Parts: sequence; C-alpha cells; structure tokens
Amino acid sequence: MSIISVFIEEGCITCDACEEAAPDVFEVTDDTCFIKPDARLDGGFDRNDGKAGLKPAVIESLEDDIYDAADACPVDVIIVVEASSGEAEASPAIEPEAQEATPEEPEAQAEASAPAEGLDDLLSSGDRTLDILFGSQSGNSEGLAAKISKQAKAFGLEGTVHDMDGFDFNSLSAKKRVLIVCSTWGEGEMPDNAEDLWQFANSDSASRLDGVHFSVCALGDTSYEFFCESGKDWDGRFEALGATRVVPRVDCDVDYDAPAAEWTMEALPALAAVDDTGTFHEDMVEAIKNYASGGDSGADGEDGFSLPKVVSEPIQVEMTVFRYDPTSESTGTDTWICALPGHMSLLSALRALKDSQDGSLTFRDGTPGDPNTAVSVNGRLVLPGLTRVDAVAPLRNGSVSLRIEPLPGFDVIRDLAIDPWSLERKRESSEPWMMTATREGSDTPQGPIGTMDPNVSAHLHSICNFQSQNLLHASSDAVPHANGYLGPAVLARSWSRRIDPRTAPSKQASIDALIGSRNGIKAETDLAPIRRQTSNPPAVSAALLDARNSALTKDAFNGRHGKHVWWYAWTVKSSGKVNDTVIYRQVLGPAGLIGNLISGVTARMVLGFTRTGGNMFNGMLGMVAPPAGIGKMPKQFNSSVDKHHEVVAIFNELDGRF
Repeated sequence: MSIISVFIEEGCITCDACEEAAPDVFEVTDDTCFIKPDARLDGGFDRNDGKAGLKPAVIESLEDDIYDAADACPVDVIIVVEASSGEAEASPAIEPEAQEATPEEPEAQAEASAPAEGLDDLLSSGDRTLDILFGSQSGNSEGLAAKISKQAKAFGLEGTVHDMDGFDFNSLSAKKRVLIVCSTWGEGEMPDNAEDLWQFANSDSASRLDGVHFSVCALGDTSYEFFCESGKDWDGRFEALGATRVVPRVDCDVDYDAPAAEWTMEALPALAAVDDTGTFHEDMVEAIKNYASGGDSGADGEDGFSLPKVVSEPIQVEMTVFRYDPTSESTGTDTWICALPGHMSLLSALRALKDSQDGSLTFRDGTPGDPNTAVSVNGRLVLPGLTRVDAVAPLRNGSVSLRIEPLPGFDVIRDLAIDPWSLERKRESSEPWMMTATREGSDTPQGPIGTMDPNVSAHLHSICNFQSQNLLHASSDAVPHANGYLGPAVLARSWSRRIDPRTAPSKQASIDALIGSRNGIKAETDLAPIRRQTSNPPAVSAALLDARNSALTKDAFNGRHGKHVWWYAWTVKSSGKVNDTVIYRQVLGPAGLIGNLISGVTARMVLGFTRTGGNMFNGMLGMVAPPAGIGKMPKQFNSSVDKHHEVVAIFNELDGRF
C-alpha cells in the first residue's frame, strides 16, 4: 500500500505531536493544524479537506514519518488515505498518474523522441510563439514579463505578453510554450489581476494542458510566511493539468533581478527547443544557448546528428584589457585584435580570449545575469553576459575598440576580478534586517494579515530594483575616494527600510542616524553619475536624493554639506545663477578662509596655478576676493538673469525651504 493523501478532521487540539513527527508535512499554529502546501500536489493551503494527493517525492521519503504522526495524534484526527482504499480511487490526485501509466504506441514514442532536422530549421520554422502570463499587484511581474519577451527574440521565439485579467484559460490547451511570472500579495494570496483566472483554473471547466511546456517565476517577500505562494500554486496546478515543466520554478525574494535573470536564461533555451509539433528536443538546448550567446561551435545530438555551426557576420574587435599581477604587484594592459560576431556577449568574448590567447586572464565567470561578473567597458558599468560586443562602442570602418577594466571602488584580486567583501562588510554594518512595528490587519488562523497600499509597495520595490549592488556601488564618483563611505547600494536599501511602514520607530531612528552620519549620504558628492549609468533605475537616484534631503533637513542644514546645499540654492533663487564666491565664503566661514590663506590655496589662485591653465584674472576680482576652488574666477556679485521671476516660482513650487 502507498499513501495518496492526508487530511485533518475537526477536533485538532494543536498539541504539536504531528509537526514533531513530520515537520515537512504538518504545521501547527496557535489554533489549528494544516498540511503544508509544499507537500501537496495542488499546492493548496487548508486542512486538506479535499484530500488532495501528496507529492511522490514526499511520499517516498516521508511515508514512515507520516504514519508516525498519525499514530502520535492523541485525538486521532489525522486520516491517511492509502492507494487501496475507495477514497484513493476516487481522488483526483491520481488522475495524472493513471494517464502517465497508459502506454503509448511505439510509433508515437519514436516520433516524439526524434531530433529536429537542424538548429536553423528549429529556430526559424513553424509557430515560434512564446506566451508569457503575468500576475502583478505592483507592476514588477508585468515589467519582468515584458523584459523576458524582448530577450526571447535572441532564442528564436516571438514573445507575447498576456495580462491574467481577462485571459482565456482554455486557450492554453493549444499553446506549446508558456511562462508564468506571478507575484504573491498579502499572505499567500493571488494578485488582483490573477484571482479570476486562478479560480477558473481550479474549476471543472478548466481544459487539460497535456501538450503545454511551461516554467514559473514566482516573486515574493521572505518577510511573509507564505513566501511566493501564488507562484507555487500555478506551478502545481499546471502540473496537475498535465503540462510539462521544462525548467524548475524559481522563487525570488525582493531583490529578484539576479535569480529571475538566471531562470530566464535557462527557461528560454529550453522552450526554444520545443518544435512546431510540440516536441521537446532536450539534446538541442545547449546548442541554442550557444547560439544566443554568440558562440559558433556546433554540437552533436545523442543519435549522432550533427548540429550546424551558427555563424554571424564577424567584425574586427580591438580589446584592451586591464591586467594586474598580485605576486609582482604590477599593472598594465594587454591588447588583442580579433574577429568576433557582433552579437557575441562580452562574457563569451572574454572566455574566447582566455581559451585561445592567455589562460592566465582572470575574470569572474557565471550565468549571463550574474551580478558578480560586472566590469567596466569604455567607462560603462555592465554585466558582460547581457551585453553585446557591438553595443558598447560605435562601429567604425567595421571595427570596435573596447577598453575593459575592473569595477572602480573595489580592491582588485587579479586582472578583472574584484573583491566584493568590502561592500559586504559595509552592508553588514548597516544592520540590514527589519524590526517590524505592530501590524494592523485581519486575524486568521495563521496570524494577522497586514495591509499595505499598492503604490507604497511598488515604490519600495522600485528603490531596490537594481541589476547588481556591485554595479550601483561602483557608479558613485565618491566611492574610490572615501574608504568609509557606505555607498549608494547600501544607502538605497537602508532608505527603503526607513520609509517602509512596517519598520518599527526605533529602527527608523537608527537608520536616520546611519544615513545622516559622515559615512552616510552626505559623503556622496554628486548623484548625476549614478543616474547616468543605464544599469541603475531612475528610482534609485531619486531615493538617494530623498534620503539626502531628509538627512540635511534633520540637521537643519548645518555643517559644510548642509551649508553648501543651502547657499547653492539661495544664490540660484536670488539671481538665477550660481555664485561661487558667496558659496565659498558662507560654507568655509572666516576660519576656513584664513585656513586657505595658510595652506596656500589662495596664493595658488592669485598666481594663476589653475587646473585648466586659463586666464588667472576675472577683471581684478581674483586679486580682491580669490575663490576657494582652483581654476575658477567667479564674479563677486551676480547680475540677475532674464525672467528671474520664473526661477523664483520654480523654487517656491518645488521647495519651500529656501
């Protein structure tokens, strides 16, 4: 006999005996007990009154524990359904098993296992549609689905994005390739736009999905008990309806970019290996990956069929790579000129150099979206696995010049490999955990369900929605020159926790102190470089600006940072221009001015030792009131600009402090 399902009758006294015997199957709360969704075929959450089947892996590994739990129950409310019982025969959970056990005709099996005629034919012939369904509450899943749709083209697929709201579920039965991107709302609930479709999928009217190949990306938040529950539900339901999972589900936390990117790079080639007839050619997956990454090497199928080489028009690429030898502590560059496909990824190009030119070349390798692989290419900070050779520099006379360097602001281990541990220590010093305030919400057997405004939730997610904390950290001009500076990645995450309504007031106060410290946001000299880096979403720099404004306001614009912001704004509002002379005097004060005289700054200015080598005099004002900065000779007094009243109106509208 074999266990089919387990359910719990009324009368549970929450004694914890079942959870102690089989903690992977049972969970006891203050007032009830239930079968864990991860153990059930349907992924549902209740006492399993519907007697849904248990997953085969759970039965195989935990069968004895389940019987022990039933025996240990003092009130005998745990009912084990076995395969020989009448209930088991009636259970819908065994329907897929019965269908799988039905033998196919030999001809059909041979046809299903036959390889595609060739990679070119597979990727270019017949229906190449990829249907991407998203369930989204705050917009993250929708945005990710749109991104995946664009990436699908590199794998010979035509991505079509569908909102779950209003989607015809039964149309899926005619689909061959489906991806699900779904977030979880509240305590394990479906997003609003997915609820109706989920209800239909679980009804008797839902069609079978026997010919569908699928995978699921689940978005969630580990601070909630039922982490990624909606994605788990869809994964289990598709499987129960007969669909074939080509890549295991991925469960993503708030920082979902890296795991979602890794899942995408596994799911897309797998679905691309599904041909027009709905046959999955597993032996072609690696060749498709190679094609999408720009590789030109062929591969052999299991039956001896040789896949053709996929070659694109080559371009001449001049690659100048930074080199560092820790043994001799020597630095320099090596330059290689080679012919590469323009669509080849930079990561693949580095691999080619290492394999064919210099085996000692060192860089961090990984999946295309691995945040640890980040490098600087022609001054741009990129993930090389997601960046084409011809996308970083203009093509001139059929050639591209690339200067590849390690990320700035980090210690270099060797060549392009940086040591991220310094950033990790700074992240740890920021105490990146949440101390929650008392939550208001509805009481349930699983505890209180808190509520959050969807706009607030979307804003919090957008602040931390960056590709790589290493990329964001390196994009700051201040990081290489201020060892103690926490950096924008740490501060962005800290600010997100600061404005999170779930954060306790005491924790908010400690975050305020961190952000306003000398190593906090005041150490950031200019947010413009962070905003210019295309890998950083605009929401990140906007959040950092909010954090700086908050810190300066709490400080009443004291200190040099606060005074500089205050007087900069004051001079612009007063005259429509920046008056460096006024800023200089007001920020430094009398003591600072005298210090410049003693240090020689003033003398260098008067004598004309400027950075630019330009004219040392602006009229005679340089002699009368020399400025603090080398290379600037501003006027003592600004004349007002035309339409100055419009400048004043802008200040009055946007910022009432000045």
